[in-house]
Amino acid sequence: MTPSATRVIGGVDTHKHTHYAAVVDEHGRLLGHREFPARDRGYAHLLDWITSHGVVTAVGVESTGSFGATLSRFLTTADVRVIEVNRTNRLARRMDGKSDRLDAEQIARAVLGQTSTA
Repeated sequence: MTPSATRVIGGVDTHKHTHYAAVVDEHGRLLGHREFPARDRGYAHLLDWITSHGVVTAVGVESTGSFGATLSRFLTTADVRVIEVNRTNRLARRMDGKSDRLDAEQIARAVLGQTSTA
């Protein structure tokens, strides 16, 4: 399957100065992860990076009411379906440790599995 035909889901772990994103395909396979600045240019690069992996079906964002609010507005304005995701799985965090990459990946998978969404 070519990247342009692949359906993908993004997950974003938000912070004050940076956002960490991950992309999974429709089968839950991790396609990539990367950190972006939490400002307009960073949001544009984040969206370009996610779309470079395939057709975006949705992007899960943590903390849409605080650190993720501006990103959520940016994505919504770009006609991207944004899904607010609750805090990531605590059991997985205890087993694998705290990791922005892991959190972003779990956010994407929560959207894919339709779990842990607000």
